[in-house]
Amino acid sequence: MPGKTAKKSNPTPPDVTVHGASTLAAVTVDGFNAQLRDGDGFVGDRARRAAFFEIFERWRQLAERKLPLLDEVSPDDMSKSRIDEALAEGRPQEQALVHSAIEDYARELLVVIRRLLRSESWRDTQRIVIGGGLKTGRFAEIAIARTELLARADKIDIELRPIHNDPDEAGLIGGAHLAPSWMFASYDNILAIDIGGTNIRCGIVRLNLDKADDLSKARVRDLELWQHAEEKLGRDAAVARLAGMLEGLIRKADKEGLRLAPFIGVGCPGSIAADGSIETGAQNLPGNWESAGFNLPTRLWEAIPSIGGHETTVTMHNDAVVQGLSEIPFMQDVARWGVLTIGTGLGNARFTNRARPNEEQKAARKRDDSRDAGGGTRKG
Repeated sequence: MPGKTAKKSNPTPPDVTVHGASTLAAVTVDGFNAQLRDGDGFVGDRARRAAFFEIFERWRQLAERKLPLLDEVSPDDMSKSRIDEALAEGRPQEQALVHSAIEDYARELLVVIRRLLRSESWRDTQRIVIGGGLKTGRFAEIAIARTELLARADKIDIELRPIHNDPDEAGLIGGAHLAPSWMFASYDNILAIDIGGTNIRCGIVRLNLDKADDLSKARVRDLELWQHAEEKLGRDAAVARLAGMLEGLIRKADKEGLRLAPFIGVGCPGSIAADGSIETGAQNLPGNWESAGFNLPTRLWEAIPSIGGHETTVTMHNDAVVQGLSEIPFMQDVARWGVLTIGTGLGNARFTNRARPNEEQKAARKRDDSRDAGGGTRKG
């Protein structure tokens, strides 16, 4: 009818990238969020953060001597820094206790790694990066080194390394590798989110492309931390709180004159579908994030439809994948590598490096030059 306004459809975010994509600019994601089981449940549970502290407590209960650095702390209050202090400065009995826990935990971690390496997506892995909250303890770094030695004694040719960046920042820095590369031509900073079973972190990641074009110098400029596990918020309230954190960072960026890209990179637990829904693995988040009617990237886009006058793009992937992406610049000497994130659970992802566009062009020119040197192309 003349004069009748057409009904607008529900707004949808721009489809610039695919959530949970298997092919990214620098790597192919061969697999992530592997849920390996044995007769006792998930194999990965044997190497999660709580598993180390359970092992440590068993050894502490066996000690009959007074342990000044370790006796006065309850199991719930035992910190990584206290364990590191006992390892470095404690009595011989305290140091022996920590070393015993390290040894037992390393053997459990090796069980998990051995199972992963048997799976098709992890076959021929050359290096595994260990991230997650446990990594920040010196005792954990020793456990990683001990696990590598045990693997080699078991004829498993694998290299284990602690993640380069602080795990609290690696999950944000990795978000830069989800952004379209053309976006870097105009902006110096992006917004990133790292969602965990205990904490949610939001930050501004400074790309520092003037220092290194491979993002190896990317750093977290500003970080907001919310320990959501300590509050009993529902899902919608949690998303609103998350959006508020982002809005605060946007205001700060505007006040400081930062060139903030209209992009938000998100790392979230679970199996992430191409449309941004969470299929499985979000059970530790507040409320039901696996509902068919819930889509986090869309919710964030609705809350923040534009940044700096340009329409916002939100891209989400598994949190272990995103933390692993922060290691891309440091993994160029191997072809196939993986990441384990040790926290509330045990996240995992496996990658195969892809040639950078300029490298592909150089290889093509080299092939052409080789053909020309052999007599050129045939005519007629």
